Amino acid sequence: MDNLVKVHAGGTNYDSDFSDDEKQGETSESRLKRKHEEDILQKPFQKGRHAQVAHRNFHSNEVDREEARNRRAHLISLTAFERHKKFVGDYILFYGGHMADFKRSTANDKTDSDVLRENHRFLWRDEDEEDMTWEKELAKKYYDKLFKEYCIADLSRYKENKFGFRWRTESEVVSGKGQFQCGNKRCEKQEGLKSWEVNFAYVEHGDKKNALVKLRLCPECSFKLNYHHKRKEVKAQKMARKVQEENQEPSRKKKKTKKHKHRKQRDPSTSPSSTEESRGKDSEAEDGPECQSESDHWRGPAPAVEEKSREEEFDDYFEDLFL
Repeated sequence: MDNLVKVHAGGTNYDSDFSDDEKQGETSESRLKRKHEEDILQKPFQKGRHAQVAHRNFHSNEVDREEARNRRAHLISLTAFERHKKFVGDYILFYGGHMADFKRSTANDKTDSDVLRENHRFLWRDEDEEDMTWEKELAKKYYDKLFKEYCIADLSRYKENKFGFRWRTESEVVSGKGQFQCGNKRCEKQEGLKSWEVNFAYVEHGDKKNALVKLRLCPECSFKLNYHHKRKEVKAQKMARKVQEENQEPSRKKKKTKKHKHRKQRDPSTSPSSTEESRGKDSEAEDGPECQSESDHWRGPAPAVEEKSREEEFDDYFEDLFL
């Protein structure tokens, strides 16, 4: 019993050989229970208490990579001249120097629009395509993208008898500017449009040239165009001729039938054979060269009939439609 219980002066203390084991067993059970509860209460995105921490070198490498990506994206977004200025500024910042040493004259700098203005042609000819440089090739590519059916006019100086013309761009063709809207640059009217043919005389690169262009203008802008002398108005003459021919065809057929009946009434004593011959002659006379007799087929080869291509038919159709 002396080994089991010991009495001290400060109070009683119960001690035994199994006390350490029981304490360890209680602490282990409580520890397992606490861990189980923590696992239950832990959120899916929550990290553990003893998660691994990245090394300092790994973190610095990732920061350097991100900084390099940002610098590369910034350099790509700059133009060539802005990139050059940035590199010069960085060189002066790190190695020293003055910005005045790197300045240059910008008087000879040209943009693409400047090159187009200098080498533009209203109409390109075979002579202009000789000795092509990159500036001329750039202007020729721009010219090929223009639509040369109708022109856009600048009538602001019509009282001085000075006009400016240019071809239409793709956006203007889609919006109908110059064809279904007035061709004046500062007018957007769509009613009462008329088509005009203008002999455009201009000076280009020191040479006098002229070109026949078409315009679609409203009545007010047409007055400005014809302020000094009358221009030629384009009308749909082909369509008018077709309508007249279609209207004349039934009247011709009626006249032919009346003549045929009148001949029958005048010659009642004619035999059936003679009437058949007269009918054959009348039909040949009406049909003309298109319907030939049997004997005519053996005289020579049939006349060649020229057939229009699909593009020519479309051109004829649109020519009558747009005027």
